[in-house]
Amino acid sequence: MLKRRNVLALDKYTGNWYAASMKSLTVLLLVIVAVGAVRLITKNIKRSDKSSAIYRYGRKDFFMNQAEHEFFDVLIEVVGNGYYVFPQVHLSTILEHRIKGQDWRAAFRRINGKSVDFVICDKAYIKPLLAIELDGRSHDIEAIRQRDADVEHIFERADLRLLRFANHGSPDREEVKQRISEALS
Repeated sequence: MLKRRNVLALDKYTGNWYAASMKSLTVLLLVIVAVGAVRLITKNIKRSDKSSAIYRYGRKDFFMNQAEHEFFDVLIEVVGNGYYVFPQVHLSTILEHRIKGQDWRAAFRRINGKSVDFVICDKAYIKPLLAIELDGRSHDIEAIRQRDADVEHIFERADLRLLRFANHGSPDREEVKQRISEALS
């Protein structure tokens, strides 16, 4: 009988030669597979705990803040019956990210979570024609300015007009009407 240190041994049942350490490798491989399976199972259990967590939500009292609501009322008056006005629109709702030749997931991640205050659409096809941002004091913060520049760049590349209005008190109806008329013509 050969010792385990030898490279080859004769299997007494099959008569085949095999590496003497094969049994050790098999046991080691089984241990590795078992450890991997246990880690995978515990990882999935942790994920399902997070996804099944119960969160509480409550209805907001107001869909828009006061300045946005006042501006919305002016927009409705200015555009009349010719257009729809939608508030609080996510960019992924109005911009197509699945464009041939680009990484769709990365393109979606860039616009996901970003929104504009208002979108004006035609009534026939509900096609987005114009996006509007109402810039308040928060737009003076550097991070918000960078976000604004990114959004402006995205809109330029998408060939969709974006208008910005300063939020300093009540909106000037005539200015809003003039700028929107120019943008929609």
